[in-house]
This record gives sequence, C-alpha cells and structure tokens, in this order.
Amino acid sequence: MRQHDFAAEPVDTVRAADSVGNSASVAQPLIAWRHTAEAHSDPELLAVLTKDHAEDCGPARDPRRVV
Repeated sequence: MRQHDFAAEPVDTVRAADSVGNSASVAQPLIAWRHTAEAHSDPELLAVLTKDHAEDCGPARDPRRVV
C-alpha cells in the first residue's frame, strides 16, 4: 500500500461516516491496521501468517455442530 493510499483511506472513511451521521464505521479500519501492525512487529507470528499453506487440512467441520 502506498503512503498516499494509507493516508487517504481513513480520511475517506471519516468523510463517508460523517455524511450519513454514523461514525461506527471509522473504528473498523483502525482496528484492522492495529492488528496488521501487531502481526508485522512479531517475526514468529508474521512467519506463520505468510508461509505457504498449500497443504490440504481436510474437510471443515460444520460450524452449526461445534459445541
């Protein structure tokens, strides 16, 4: 992501939220950026998240049946 895009996204989000009178949507990008920064600051976590996951882990369980 270019620096301009990084700076423009929150401005666009705030403007859009203000235009409809609802600031709730402003929090989500900030939370996502915080989590991204946390992942990039932890070398072990970043390695796990960016490794090739080409292996098949089998069928997923039906989430309605998980207790």
